[in-house]
Amino acid sequence: MGYIKGLRCRECGREYPAQLQAGCEDCFAPLEVDYHYDAIAKVLTRESFANRPHSIWRYRELLPIEAEPVVGMATGGTPLVRADRLGRKLGLDNLYLKNDSVSFPTLSFKDRVTSMAVNKAIEFKLEAVGCASTGNLANSVAANAAAAGLPSFILIPDSLEQSKITATSIYGANLIAVRGNYDVVNRLCSQIADRHPWGFVNVNLRPYYAEGSKTFGYEIAEQLGWKAPDSIIVPMAGGALISKIHKGLGELARIGLIQGPVATRLYGAQAAGCNPIVEAVKRGSIDIRPVKPNTIAKSLAIGNPADGYYAAGFIMKTGGTADDVTDQEIRDGIQLLAETEGIYTETAGGVAVGVTKKLVAQGKIDRKGITVIAITGNGLKTPEAVNLPAPQVIDAKIDAFEELVKGVAHVA
Repeated sequence: MGYIKGLRCRECGREYPAQLQAGCEDCFAPLEVDYHYDAIAKVLTRESFANRPHSIWRYRELLPIEAEPVVGMATGGTPLVRADRLGRKLGLDNLYLKNDSVSFPTLSFKDRVTSMAVNKAIEFKLEAVGCASTGNLANSVAANAAAAGLPSFILIPDSLEQSKITATSIYGANLIAVRGNYDVVNRLCSQIADRHPWGFVNVNLRPYYAEGSKTFGYEIAEQLGWKAPDSIIVPMAGGALISKIHKGLGELARIGLIQGPVATRLYGAQAAGCNPIVEAVKRGSIDIRPVKPNTIAKSLAIGNPADGYYAAGFIMKTGGTADDVTDQEIRDGIQLLAETEGIYTETAGGVAVGVTKKLVAQGKIDRKGITVIAITGNGLKTPEAVNLPAPQVIDAKIDAFEELVKGVAHVA
C-alpha cells in the first residue's frame, strides 16, 4: 500500500493528484509530494526496521513509489563514519561523515534520487528517461535506466570532465553534449520534455525525484540512534539535497521516530566560482541572483539553482549559515579528508570540508555538538581536480631506497 496523498504546491498550497506534473497551474511554483502522515505513524515505528534491508526502501512508507521498485534495490545504507582525526584538524569534538562516495551503483548520492525517478517513470509507463546533468546525475540516470531496460537521453555541458563522460557512456546512454553551461542544458531539457513522452528526472519527474534525497537525512538520524545532529554541512548545486534533508528530519519527528522538534542547523557550502545560494544567505535574503559558473567543482556548477530559494530559507530558518571556498581550498579539502580519514571525495566533498573548516574558524559551528559533513561523491569521478606529484623513481637497489627515505617521517 502506498501512502501518497498527492502533490502540493510549495507556495500556494494547491493540491493535485500524484501525476506527471512539476509546477503549479495557479502560481507556477514547484510541487512536492505530500503523504498521509497519520496513517504512516500508525505503521512505521522504530521496531519496524529490525528486519528491513539497509537501502532507501527501508523507509518505503515515506517515499513516493506505489508499485514494487524495479531498480535501486541496493541503493542507500551508506556508512556514517566517525571522523576523529579530521575533527581534531578542524576543531570539532563530535564529527561524522555521511559517506555517499560509496553509494551504489555510481558512487554518489544521486543514486538515491535517480532510483526514485526511474521507478516512477516505470509507474507512469514513460517510454524513456533523461536528465540535464553536471556529471553525477548523468552517471546515475544512465546506470538505472540500463538496469530498468529503458532508453536514456542525457544532456550535459560540453565542458564536463572526461571521467564523468566515460562513466555515463558505458551504460549505452544517448549522451549529448550541449554548448553552454548547465542552465542552458536544463532549459533545453524542459523543451524536450514538453514534446516527447519521456521522463526527465529533474524536470517533469522532479517532485518524485527530489524525495530520494530525504533518505540521506533519514539514515543519518537512524545511524545516530534516532537522533537529529546539531549541525549538517551540505554542498549545494540546485539546493534540493539540503532542502530535502530538512523535510526528512521533520517527517521523522512528525511521525514520532525521533523526538521533535528538530533543532538541526543547516549549513550550505558552495564554490566561490558558483555561489548564488551562499550570496543570498549572506545578504539575509531568499532571492537568488543567478551567476555564470567558473569553478573546478563542476558537479555544483548550477548558476540558477531550482531549489535555491528554499535552500536559503531553510538555512536561515534553522539558524545556520552558508559560505564558499576557492578552487585551491577545494583541492585542500579533498586532500585533508583523504589524509585524515582515508576517504577520497570529488570536488563537492572538498567544498563541504573546506567550508566546514572556514565556519569552525569563524565560530559559527558548535565545536562540541554532533556535526555531520555530507560527502556526496567519489574522488574517482574527478581525478583532474587535484594536482599531485609524480612518484619518485629509483633503481631496484636497497641502498637507493634507504637513501630516498632518509628523513621521511615515521620511518625507523
